[in-house]
Order: sequence, then structure tokens, then C-alpha cells
Amino acid sequence: MTPLERNDPEIFQIIMREKERQQHRLELIASENFTSRAVVEAQGSILTNKYAEGYPGKRYYGGCVNVDVVEELARKRARELFHAEHVNVQPHSGTQANMAVYFSVMIPGQTYLGMDLAHGGHLSMGHPKNFSGKIYRVVPYSVRPDNHRIDYDMVRDLARQHRPRMIIAGASAYPRIIDFKAFAEIAREVEAVLMTDIAHIAGLVVAGLHPSPVPDADFVTTTTHKTLRGPRGGMVMCKKEWAATLDSCIFPGIQGGPLMHVIAAKAVALAEAATEEFRDYQRRTVANAQALADALMEHSFTLISGGTDNHLVLVDLSDKGINGAEAQNLLEEAGITVNKNSIPFDPLPPAKASGIRIGTPAVTTRFMGPDQMRLIAAFIARVLTNRGNDQIIAEVKGQVRELCDQFPLYLDSGDGDNR
Repeated sequence: MTPLERNDPEIFQIIMREKERQQHRLELIASENFTSRAVVEAQGSILTNKYAEGYPGKRYYGGCVNVDVVEELARKRARELFHAEHVNVQPHSGTQANMAVYFSVMIPGQTYLGMDLAHGGHLSMGHPKNFSGKIYRVVPYSVRPDNHRIDYDMVRDLARQHRPRMIIAGASAYPRIIDFKAFAEIAREVEAVLMTDIAHIAGLVVAGLHPSPVPDADFVTTTTHKTLRGPRGGMVMCKKEWAATLDSCIFPGIQGGPLMHVIAAKAVALAEAATEEFRDYQRRTVANAQALADALMEHSFTLISGGTDNHLVLVDLSDKGINGAEAQNLLEEAGITVNKNSIPFDPLPPAKASGIRIGTPAVTTRFMGPDQMRLIAAFIARVLTNRGNDQIIAEVKGQVRELCDQFPLYLDSGDGDNR
């Protein structure tokens, strides 16, 4: 019996149920992944006990000799992995990483360009209830209606018209390559700071499967989960001239003591990301996304932009007589986890949405391949074209469980080492 099971059996049982859910369901949310046991071990370590306000060598508390080494290792590994001039690994989340950049660059009321949320942008790129929409003035840019690719002419025109303090390039639901150099040229033309958010594609950038924004951007933010396959958290890279400003905006600006156990887990994930095995994993992730996209189109699904260049596909359900929320719930009943998602020019509100977002990072971590992607597409098609048929949903749920059993989440019967 573990200490948790003995001291808090209620929480222990909930964790066991969640473990069962992850093992026997298909995780297709594009922003989720499964970490290695090494990452879990570091995050669950006694480093959680240490308060370490400040930065290595400049802490406000004593006793930081070991956590200083941990944080410096994480920073060094990130600099080398992304070829960045400066890195801060303390942000607790991707949104706080973005907030740190906003606070480093802008004063309240200033203008920035960000991707329209309905066209693939993130909450921290201008949602009216988010700090980014409350404190600053956002001018959204969108994708073209004919091909659903970013409209770079619109970005340039808006930049010339509004002369923003900052331009943001990055997305949370965009299945194509982002031309960071084009954004950099526009930013230089209007003397704007360029921030790029690579939270979704950081792993692809590491593997050379997506162009890196690091050479051209003033700031690059990312989460450390998603394709990077680390713990939930954030990170900011920047040019040297912004280093001191950025660091002071994170601490003491928007955060207190860093989560040293999470930073240790980030360091572990960054070391894993430097391996050839990780680069192969990213190649398989993209190949699986393309195989899934092709198979979905064979089942007569419409995909935004007609396919994918990265780890996700965005499915337009508007011609299927079902909205995204309904599709998400139906697939959940069948053991398939996706998320409802707005599509460009969506007539429905985000709570319903006309699409679903599907990603391949988590199933690829389990070593599923193109054959399994075709099977998953068939599962999705069968569920969504047989709405109300409980027998078919039950049959698919059983088939999903059989598939998951063939590709165990971890290699042993406990919390083993996954790959």
C-alpha cells in the first residue's frame, strides 16, 4: 500500500480511475501527450519542498545550492536545443509565458496583432475575457476564405494601418506551416516586436519538421507539454537584449517562487528531446497526422485547409448535420477523446462550434502508426454517421479498448517507462 493509498484513499482511487481512462481510451486532443516515467519521477520529487524565489545565484532564500543547478541545467538544455540566446524556464504555463512577453514589451492600451481565435488563435492572443484582451488593444488577423491559410497580405496591411507595438505569430488550431520569416519581415517594416508562440509545434521545431522562429523573433514562447512531451508548464526564449527585462517581468513581475520540481521535469524532457529517438517520434507524429487526414477524407470528412503539415487536423462538421460539441460527446462515449473547435468563419458559438480538433502526439507516443490511424478514422466515421445507435457505439468502444491494449501506455504493469 502506498502512502497516498493509505492516507487519502479517495484521491488514490480517482488517480487509479484516471490511469484506467488514459490506458483504455484514444487520446486525440492535440495539446495532450504522455510523459516518460522519468519526467513523472522528477515532477513528483522532493524538489517540491524547496522555495527558490529569484534566479540561480540570486535567490532570496538560502538552501538553493541544488535547485540552482537544476534550473541552470534546464536553461542550458533549452538554449542548446533551440539555439536560443536566452531562456527563462520559470513560467507555470503557456499563458503566463505569453503574459511575461506582453509585460516586457507593452504598456496597457497599446496595440498588437494576433491571430483571430476563431481562425486558430489562442486565448492569450486577444480573447476579451483574457488579460490579453482586457489590458491591450488587439487587432486580429485571419486565414484566407479560399484555402484557410494565414493571409499574410492582411497581416501586412493591418500592420501598416495600425503600427502595432507587437505582432504575434502562432496558433493552437492551425494545421499548416507558419511562415515566421514573413512575419519577421512585416514586423521589421513597421518597427514592431515579433513574438512567436510555438506551444503546439515546439517538438516539430526541435526535429526540423517545422521552421524555427528563433533566428528571426524577439521572443519565442512555448509550453513544455504537447509535442515537447514534458510536464505541463511554460518557457520563454528571447534575444539577449531582452533578457533582463523578461526575467524581471516573470519574477517578481507575475510570479513568486518557481516550481522547482516542475523545472526539474522540464530539464528531463529537454534532455529527452535532444535524442534521435525523439526526432524519430516527431517524424512519426507528422506521418500519423497525414495518414489520419487522408483516411478521414476517404470517409468524406472535410478538413480545414484540405489536410495538415503538422500534428493536427481540424475537421469541418458543418455538412454532417452535427456540431462539434455533439461530436465530442458521441466520440467520448465510444472511448475516443477529441475537443470541439471553432473553424474559420464559424457560424456557431465556441460552446458548440462547427468542428473538432484531432491530434496525433499522444497516440504516437504509444507507438501507433499509419495503420492504426486508418482504423481510428474508421471508428470516428462509424460513430458520427450512426448517431443514436447505442449498439454501434458500444461496439466501437470495445474495439477502441482492444486497440489500446495492443499499445500499452506504459511498458510494465505499473508506472513503467514509456519509450
